[in-house]
Amino acid sequence: MDRSSYKLYHKHEPDSRTMLETYYSGDLDTALKDDTLTVPVEKMHNALAMGRMTGNIMIDISTGPLIHDLYPACEFFQEIILMRTNEQCIMEIMKWQNDRTGAFSWGHVAAHATNLEGKSDECEVKELKLKSAITHVVKFDPETETLTDLLGVTQADCIISYGFLDVVCKDQDDYKRNLRKILNLLKPRGHLILIGGTNATYYTVGDHRIHMLTYDEKFVRNALVAEGMSILVSRVFIYKEGILQVMHKLRQKVPLRGDASK
Repeated sequence: MDRSSYKLYHKHEPDSRTMLETYYSGDLDTALKDDTLTVPVEKMHNALAMGRMTGNIMIDISTGPLIHDLYPACEFFQEIILMRTNEQCIMEIMKWQNDRTGAFSWGHVAAHATNLEGKSDECEVKELKLKSAITHVVKFDPETETLTDLLGVTQADCIISYGFLDVVCKDQDDYKRNLRKILNLLKPRGHLILIGGTNATYYTVGDHRIHMLTYDEKFVRNALVAEGMSILVSRVFIYKEGILQVMHKLRQKVPLRGDASK
């Protein structure tokens, strides 16, 4: 299929509810649920449990109305700011956060996260804690030259980006430019958790094929090192459903100059 026929995520805005029900519902078969929910939440839990990442502010720059990876994060960061390009995504998140009728249920993820923490009887507590931790949901245009003016906060202690660069970047140069914009939101010696699909070309939402940038692990490593990042942990795993390879990377930003304490 001609790549020019693929939809662009941030321009064509694929239906958010269809995306959630297709890939993130509690009713998925085991293999797909492991790929999209179980394994990512476990990876996030394990990365945070290492104890390197804590602080006041986490910024989440991801695709879709996705919050599943934030259930472990709300135990480590006091404030979580979501940045999304899609108005539908923001509406879905706000419906869930404000307990509105028809909101998508993430209860199955809350149950999994609390099981990982050995607190299986605290699902409702976990749900409330995450809702309380999310203080802002900010809409932004990924083509904006700088993202720092959008947030009335200091730089983040940690940034998580789940699939964002994969779908908004037209080519590898575009990836590097957008990566730099994200890193400008990060404090010196802050951490970046970057999750993306290697060697992919598209994913489907309903009848639509959504563009994904094709790249490999070496390219991402080189792009991060070029921006002054030190790679602490790198993980690659293959989806059981064969949808795409997922690369889970934990990064630490190292100051390019000056004293780290400044």
